[in-house]
Amino acid sequence: MPIVIEHLNYVYMSGGPYETHALDDVSLTIEDGEFVGLIGHTGSGKSTLVQHLNGLLLPTSGTITVDGLNIADKATDRRAIRRKVGLVFQYPENQLFEETVEKDIAFGPKNLGLDDAEIARRVKGAMRKVALDYDALHERSVFELSGGQMRRVAIAGVLAMEPRTLVLDEPCAGLDPRGREEILGLIRDLHRDTGATIVMVSHSMDDVASLAERVIVMNHGRVAMDGAPREVFSRGAELRAIGLDVPQAVLLADKLRERGFDVPQGVYRVEEIKAVIEGIVGKGARAC
Repeated sequence: MPIVIEHLNYVYMSGGPYETHALDDVSLTIEDGEFVGLIGHTGSGKSTLVQHLNGLLLPTSGTITVDGLNIADKATDRRAIRRKVGLVFQYPENQLFEETVEKDIAFGPKNLGLDDAEIARRVKGAMRKVALDYDALHERSVFELSGGQMRRVAIAGVLAMEPRTLVLDEPCAGLDPRGREEILGLIRDLHRDTGATIVMVSHSMDDVASLAERVIVMNHGRVAMDGAPREVFSRGAELRAIGLDVPQAVLLADKLRERGFDVPQGVYRVEEIKAVIEGIVGKGARAC
């Protein structure tokens, strides 16, 4: 179910005194099963872009095709698009409102008109995917849960719609380090176990480096870079010029090179820099 974006433009408040061109001639194809990290400075257009992927926003001009369906076509059922592409907003727990965990997760499937047995299957399956114990939690109020658990419930509510593409807008925003690691692990497992396409918006270069197979960089509404993480994060000077940074592993690799150590180019993941440091320490021990 590829998502094909061609010459997409989006203008907020078109024709008014505060007219803003949020997206400018964006063309991309997101293939089935990809894990895409979408990064950019505040106001770069990344959140506007992902809200187009399931028809929440419609193009000012250009086209977006999901599984062969043009989302802006009047004949297209955008509810069908939203069943294919699930969008998890930043701070999704703020949108929880039902009396219990089970009812909140079941809200979307009920709106699809599914029978009770299918709804129950989807709720249990979604809770299992986000590592929430159904027996222990399904009757609990969502407001009795921890922040990390509430976010998992919100993600489960989208997963219960069984989308083939999951779009996550800053999924770790506001979480403490433990909650952040839990959510990142959850996202990694979802991609591995379901094969779903994942598009993750993030300000954290380290989060993107740890998960993404492809990185798209937005700058002033345009695609500034698009490639493998190793390629994109090797362009540190260009990233800094547009207000971004590089993963901590890249910074550490640069510092080691400055001190004369032989560090391979293209290192960008934590496990890679750990291996480099272990090698340096090992050589030092043998020299002694």
